[in-house]
Amino acid sequence: MSNDPGPLRYGETWVYESIVGALPGIEVPAWAAVAIQLFVFEIGLLALAGFYSLWAAALAGTVAVVVAAIGSVEMLRIGTLVRRIDVPEDYRDLLFSSNVEVVLSVLAYIALITHLFIFDPQQGGATLVERLFGPDQPVLAVYLMLLVLWDVCYRIGTGWWASITSLWRSARYRFDPETAAVLRRADLEILGFGLLQLVLVPFILEFPVLLAAVIAHVAAVTVVMTLSVILLDWRTGPV
Repeated sequence: MSNDPGPLRYGETWVYESIVGALPGIEVPAWAAVAIQLFVFEIGLLALAGFYSLWAAALAGTVAVVVAAIGSVEMLRIGTLVRRIDVPEDYRDLLFSSNVEVVLSVLAYIALITHLFIFDPQQGGATLVERLFGPDQPVLAVYLMLLVLWDVCYRIGTGWWASITSLWRSARYRFDPETAAVLRRADLEILGFGLLQLVLVPFILEFPVLLAAVIAHVAAVTVVMTLSVILLDWRTGPV
């Protein structure tokens, strides 16, 4: 087992990591990239909240920004854990190189946009966008909201794909105890980030479709990751 994952190579990273590492002439440490993400989004959010007097929306926005930032941290941590051990190439390729997490993220984001701007207005009463921004929504505030929501959806899509590949890996392969311990930790990181997304629930209690989607997502990740850990422990032994 190697403790040094070595330099990241394109094709062996999630899209988020590739973007951070592709800045020309700039080398940004992982912690700095997350800090910049959190700082830029939060400063923009607070500036718009102050300018348009949208302090009620600022709380929901801040929670979403924090969830996205923690998602970035978890992606980096999970990636580091998986790369520092010897794992089957097809598992590594599926997790990092397939870009399926982007497809899942786009599907989740399109579903969310459809709900916000098509389904929600058809139900009568105030929509979620109206509750956040009032009847005359400022364009810049809505733009930032959609950008932050994409960030959250991308982390959710990554969580889905990481969960699916973890379960497939645990069911297909046997690992020695040392390798299994690192993979178990990675699985628990994925589970922890899924559970963290429950902090979004208080802001969508009056929107049953969104509420059901978030709870179902968290429940699915919890079930899949629990099965992955159980199978991983059951199949741990000589390889």
